Amino acid sequence: MKSIIDIVDLSVAEIEELIAVAQELIVNPGQYAHACAGKKLATLFFEPSTRTRLSFEAAMYELGGQVLSVSSADSSSAAKGESVADTARVISCYADIIAMRHPKEGAALVAAQHATVPVINAGDGGHCHPTQTLADLLTIMREKGTFNGLTVGLCGDLKFGRTVHSLITALSRYSGVKFVLISPEELKLPSYVKRDVLKKNGIEYEQTENLEEALPALDILYMTRVQRERFFNEEDYLRLKDHYVLSVEKLKNAKPDLAVLHPLPRVNEISVAVDSDPRACYFKQVLNGKYMRMALILKLLKEAGTL
Repeated sequence: MKSIIDIVDLSVAEIEELIAVAQELIVNPGQYAHACAGKKLATLFFEPSTRTRLSFEAAMYELGGQVLSVSSADSSSAAKGESVADTARVISCYADIIAMRHPKEGAALVAAQHATVPVINAGDGGHCHPTQTLADLLTIMREKGTFNGLTVGLCGDLKFGRTVHSLITALSRYSGVKFVLISPEELKLPSYVKRDVLKKNGIEYEQTENLEEALPALDILYMTRVQRERFFNEEDYLRLKDHYVLSVEKLKNAKPDLAVLHPLPRVNEISVAVDSDPRACYFKQVLNGKYMRMALILKLLKEAGTL
């Protein structure tokens, strides 16, 4: 039985298969309207979420399935001290598949080791967020038609940004990809990601603090917010939170076919005026996330032998 904890749990061929199914879902949604009839998805969210939780739930409903939801730790037995392992065992008795978000790195892996149904990591602390990466990949494919030969700028919180770590890992499998890492010194990409992913795979990258200088060369700009919940020091957060703000003025120097992505929620790092620019893809990204989660649910339930 397969669970998805990290994007590397999916091969390149499997990702391409998921993209193909997602594109089929976009064109022929009615064909899949009853694909998961009688199946239940449990969404266990021990950390706040709007898009990811509702995206998983919408995905299951649109496949004809049902949803059992825990939307905060306070509303579950975790508040009584129940372990992640025991929670996973218990929920496996009620649901056919689990989507789990947890503030602690590794919690989803523990859940997968003890559950008797597939587990999808919906974000574990600052570690990774594989289904957001699937949304990102579908968006890039629909906008660019390829993953090869792209120059990808990643801007903002590259230290704690689990979406950034997962996307770098996924795109590093393709040829000719170059990364431009745009962040203040305090929020630079962790050295282990540079060592274990970029350098190990011979991926070209550069680091800079200057967004305006980096923009003209980019095919993709992946903006991120500075995450208040990852900081131990409020002063550091306040000092860094508005370090980068993408504006219409700054976009004048960017390529006309640049794709601007953001995992959301947005705070101040993209001006609302950018929303009407045809290069703004972050709301498309949200919709693409639903289709990729639908494709992933179908794949895991089939592999578990329950579809």
